[in-house]
Formats: sequence, structure tokens, C-alpha cells
Amino acid sequence: MDGARTEPLLAAQLPAPRKPELLPDGGSEAVLERVPQKVEPPPLHQVVLLNDDYTPMEFVVMVLQEFFNKDRDTATQIMLQVHVHGRGVCGIYTADIAATKVDQVLKAASHAGHPLQCISEPVD
Repeated sequence: MDGARTEPLLAAQLPAPRKPELLPDGGSEAVLERVPQKVEPPPLHQVVLLNDDYTPMEFVVMVLQEFFNKDRDTATQIMLQVHVHGRGVCGIYTADIAATKVDQVLKAASHAGHPLQCISEPVD
């Protein structure tokens, strides 16, 4: 550095406030107020696993643990819900995250040779 001291400016050293300029029609500048905008939350979708007669229960539990961050007990409960009732909700997400989860499950099932089906549907 060149040895210059950096001290805060005193009020007397600040530039004077600007006077409003006159517009061509004789009026002065207008100051706009910021109007807060209300943003709707994104619509939610639930990811649902569908039952089939071929996918092993242990694979469904693994999918729930790996892609939906479920502990073993919760994953087992959801797997039994799918087995008994034909479908089970894995989680509720925004539309893009739900679509990603569905894609991950379908790719994993296909890679493992299982016909497991997974869908995303809007939450009412």
C-alpha cells in the first residue's frame, strides 16, 4: 500500500443529497416503492411404487433405502404397503425432484432385471 490511511467518512465529508430533476413536462422524478410479490409454492408430487408379482421384496427395500433415504424399518413398512395394497408412497417432492426419483428407480429396476414400476402423481 502507499501509506494512505483508510478512515471512515464523516457526515460532513459525504456528498450532498441530489435534488430531484425536473422532467420535460415540468414534474419532478418519482420514486417507486417496492411492492412485495407473493410467490406460490411449487406444486407437490408423490412418488408411488406399484406392486408386481416378480420384484423381490428385498430389492424394493433396497430401493427405498437408497433412493428415498428410508431406514430399514420404514422401508420394510412401505414395501409391505406396496405388497398388500398394491401401491405405496415413497415420498412427496416438487415435480422435478419426483421425476428424477422415478427415473432413478426405473433405471435401477431395469438394470437389475426387475419389472418394478414407479410413478409420480400430483398431491391434492
